Amino acid sequence: MQLVDNSEKTKLVENVQKWVLIEGKLKEINERTKKMREMKTDIGKNICNYMTENKLNNHIEISDGELRFFEKKEYTPLSFGYIEKRLHEIIADDEQVKLIVSYLKEKREVNTSLDIKRHYNK
Repeated sequence: MQLVDNSEKTKLVENVQKWVLIEGKLKEINERTKKMREMKTDIGKNICNYMTENKLNNHIEISDGELRFFEKKEYTPLSFGYIEKRLHEIIADDEQVKLIVSYLKEKREVNTSLDIKRHYNK
């Protein structure tokens, strides 16, 4: 890549430095956030287990509101493997199932754009 003058090259170097600094800070924040989510999940499970085992109300009053306990459903991702498995349950012909899955894969919308990804030395 040929740059027109030094000011453009200087600007590029500054932008790269800023990008690397911001990306590094985001990585730290994401790592801390991940740890905090894991801690929150573990503590939440302990609280829910205690509430269930002791047959307590489905809410706890706290200083700025309340915590409510409820059952939630978590669905597995709608992957091509899952779709293929379920199609086999309703369509006997393996070739038809392969054709449908192949068609769905080919018809997915794809958007492309340029981006930057950082690779760390090990």
